[in-house]
Amino acid sequence: MGHGSPQQANTSHLRGRIWMSQPTNLVEPWLSGTLTEVPAVQRAVLHALQAAEEDLAKWCSELTDDEIQQRPAGLASVAFHLQHIPGSVDRLLTYAEGRELSAEQLQAMKVEGSATTSAQAALQALSQATAASAERVRHFDEAQLEEPRYVGRRRIPTTVGGLLVHVADHTQRHVGQAVTTARVLLANRKLG
Repeated sequence: MGHGSPQQANTSHLRGRIWMSQPTNLVEPWLSGTLTEVPAVQRAVLHALQAAEEDLAKWCSELTDDEIQQRPAGLASVAFHLQHIPGSVDRLLTYAEGRELSAEQLQAMKVEGSATTSAQAALQALSQATAASAERVRHFDEAQLEEPRYVGRRRIPTTVGGLLVHVADHTQRHVGQAVTTARVLLANRKLG
């Protein structure tokens, strides 16, 4: 996602609290030269989570509570993406940690996007979940990346590294969809 926006939302508070303290409009996280103490795969995941939080805050924070529930042209709502991203990251990291999903995780997955939430509450929950997920990612050791893991009830085989890469990939896919939907909503607002 590009970091330029029509309103240049200030998300520097996110970097100060979770990542680092510098303005968000300088460079994308993966080009920032940060987190060099973290192995490359984990660093890429952390940068993807950071970029996700920044882009979602920038593009979605100005939406109204009603707008985040809307589904223009049948697109998934912004609320769905804001709830699905932390939920899916939690589930993927659970598998990467070698555990099965809990009943609570399975129930939460069923209601993603259906719960009425405010834009600010959803962004705050996403920020908290991102911080927790970042800590979990940091706990993986480089030597674990090729360890086998299994996903779902069908126990589909993968590796720790495969799951970590998918955390970044899946997160960015949903960020792109949320930003696109937010931009449609913002454009519709201007058309009035």
